[in-house]
Amino acid sequence: MRFASKREAQRWQELCQLQAAGLIADLRRQVRFVFPIKTDTGRNVAYIADFTYLEDGRFVVEDSKGFETDVSRLKRALMRYFHHIEVRLTGRRRARKPP
Repeated sequence: MRFASKREAQRWQELCQLQAAGLIADLRRQVRFVFPIKTDTGRNVAYIADFTYLEDGRFVVEDSKGFETDVSRLKRALMRYFHHIEVRLTGRRRARKPP
């Protein structure tokens, strides 16, 4: 398998272990969610989640990010609005507050 980053590959291994232990189920990667919005070229706008799985009977959509971009923030907002799904972010470092 190919991953976009070492962080994403490591998180996949962690999730595989959680699934083997029975703590999560139906683990999938690179799941596409389409929004009812078209670009100026007529293509649908979509979000591709790093991982999806079931945890305690709840559907979880997760992204492993080193840092957020304006596009990733926008697509998370679109996921909330159109699909009523809160994307769980893992692996990101929090920005430190200036002294």
